[in-house]
Amino acid sequence: MENNQLNSGSLNTLTVGDCLLTKAFKTSTDKIQLEFAEKVVAKDRPMSALTVLNASDSKFSSGARRGWATAEITDASDIFGVNFGDDGEWYMGEKSNGKSCEMMDLNILNPEFNGLNFRVRIVETTEPTESQQKYADSIGVDVVETQAKRAGKGGDHILHKGQHIFMNSYVDLLPVDTNPTHTFLVGDTTTQSTVKVNAGVKADEVEAMY
Repeated sequence: MENNQLNSGSLNTLTVGDCLLTKAFKTSTDKIQLEFAEKVVAKDRPMSALTVLNASDSKFSSGARRGWATAEITDASDIFGVNFGDDGEWYMGEKSNGKSCEMMDLNILNPEFNGLNFRVRIVETTEPTESQQKYADSIGVDVVETQAKRAGKGGDHILHKGQHIFMNSYVDLLPVDTNPTHTFLVGDTTTQSTVKVNAGVKADEVEAMY
């Protein structure tokens, strides 16, 4: 078992540079889904005027970005030292999309495997992923309405060269002190600026809503 400790972190105390294995979810297959969370600062992305002009709007507050990975029950149990079998500490809860699901709280700070850290990598594109499209189709809505990037919760869509932006997340294994290489698209509404953002506002606060 690696040095992965249950309840060693929380979303409330998560800082930039750390990753949190928040939960495990049962799926319709014999695998489980693991949810990772990480606060991402887009240092190389131009500052958005929207973040500056909406600093006091709670809808623009930025939480941690999520990344998901499916896993074999036995492999995940061995790596994290957690019983993910049917007799594990599962409970019925609700996922962020409103669906009921059996889940398990983990809150493992900086999960690792063989000296490598699990990290969340963000890639923005102008095309939805297959899973994003399938989810939208399954609930009978346009993928743009559920998955495209918006200016704050319920805000207008942000475009890149006139096209909608979709956020994709991946979970990588990286050496200690190595940060993920994110890919961000510059929104049509953003401009370069040297003005400091008001306290509490980060460059990643305009994000995709799910």
